[in-house]
Amino acid sequence: MDFKDEDAAPMAYSFRSLATNRGFLLALLTLGISLWLYWDGLAEAVLRWELQQEYSHGYLIPLVSLFILWEKRFEIIADYRGFSWWGLPIIVVALLVLLVGEISALYMLIHYSFILLLFGLSLALLGSATRHTWVPILLLGFAVPLPYFIEVILTAKLQLISSQLGVEIIRLCRIPVFLSGNIIDLGNYKLQVVEACSGLRYLFPLMSLGFIGAYLYQASAWKRVVLFVSTVPITIIMNSFRIAVTGILVDNYGTEMAEGFLHDFEGWLIFMACGLLLVCEILLMESLTSKRRILEAFAVPVQITAQELADLKPINLKVSTPLLITIPLLLITLVGLSSIKGREESVILNNTALIGYPTQLGEWSGVHDSIDDLVAEKLGFTDYVMLNYQNTEHQPINFYVAYYASQRKGMSPHSPKVCIPGGGWEIADFRRTTVDQMPVNRALIRKGTQDQIVYYWFEERGVPVANEYLKKWKLFKDALFLNRTDGSLVRVTTPVLSNETMAEADKRAQTFIRISRNQLSQLLPSQSLEGTK
Repeated sequence: MDFKDEDAAPMAYSFRSLATNRGFLLALLTLGISLWLYWDGLAEAVLRWELQQEYSHGYLIPLVSLFILWEKRFEIIADYRGFSWWGLPIIVVALLVLLVGEISALYMLIHYSFILLLFGLSLALLGSATRHTWVPILLLGFAVPLPYFIEVILTAKLQLISSQLGVEIIRLCRIPVFLSGNIIDLGNYKLQVVEACSGLRYLFPLMSLGFIGAYLYQASAWKRVVLFVSTVPITIIMNSFRIAVTGILVDNYGTEMAEGFLHDFEGWLIFMACGLLLVCEILLMESLTSKRRILEAFAVPVQITAQELADLKPINLKVSTPLLITIPLLLITLVGLSSIKGREESVILNNTALIGYPTQLGEWSGVHDSIDDLVAEKLGFTDYVMLNYQNTEHQPINFYVAYYASQRKGMSPHSPKVCIPGGGWEIADFRRTTVDQMPVNRALIRKGTQDQIVYYWFEERGVPVANEYLKKWKLFKDALFLNRTDGSLVRVTTPVLSNETMAEADKRAQTFIRISRNQLSQLLPSQSLEGTK
């Protein structure tokens, strides 16, 4: 039910009375301290909204949440009976998650901790009336940027799916095309489906739009679920269509069709088309069921009659005992976080000059290679070295090390399992094994008839780790007890040559690992705190 301004007039004195209501002033004080406590984490989210187009919709999400709360204000007043003690344990859990997020430098935990805190504060202030506030609070989750390592994995998966579907659409137009990983080969031209074309720029905004639409959609639960869930396949299909259209235009008019304003304008058109498909989906569901017009099916769900509104008594928020307990908890957490942030992270004095890694290792002679600047910026490492070695029998080894002086900002090495398929390689076999009791990951990758063996592991403050989840746990533990988060990815790759067996190639890679790690240990930080500041 919608209310005009004159409908709210009888309640105006209720809101004016809040200015002198002690319960309301206590709530404002608690919220103010909470914002102070979470300020750095929230500022990081806003920075990601500004820098990454995938999250630019984040500016609108809090505004939509406030609008929904405003529309639900009379229901909140009507259902208010007092505070709930259930809010206090939820607030405590939120503060514990905040501490974990700050120590591990996982901003996503900090952001979700804030949302959980808001839910706890709502219970501690409004009690059962929180049933009208939890949806706008939950909506804030769609403004939370993903951690970089999750974003990299999701981007790589979407790139492959969009590339494959895009190529199939191109083939339907009878254009010869070959796909190798994320590279679309049109003969005269080659297009690379980069991270920006993965579809994330559509996925997060469209999922947010789908959630808001599902909430406002006055229909049965299955229609709402269908509307929200469909945002994922719509994003993938439309992004694949965009890639296909770009390929067709490039095939006919040249590579300038995949660059500049036209390329960006295509992106806006595709997103608008995604929104239009959601509207068409609603029209189809309504035409098959209730036969309502689309404007009649959308409104903020308000379940209160005009008579109930007229009978509402002035709101008088009680002084919440859980909030009185929460305030000192917030202040103690604030002091604790200030102490943690005040610690200067221990770093290596010489910044691990990996460029000094020897090009001669016994019978192995190496030549330096480099990574594209844009790729290097995306990976976010502090230092790296890439060398192409050959032994006296001209058998090749590629050696790559990426070092991160700090992983507190969310930048960290990700598993090569994520990026290997993007180069057109298929992971034919993957296992965790050991080389001289050192844990490593071994992958057999294949492209056509060509096989390569890849060994990789993570050097976490002098300790080799193969399991990515164990790596995250060690990162958290060392950040807490050693005040260090430096780490590295080490990768050794060799082809299986036509005149040798896979076992021989395996043995060559393992022999090189033994030689290279002895040298590498002299450059990378050790587990000891000696030589750090």
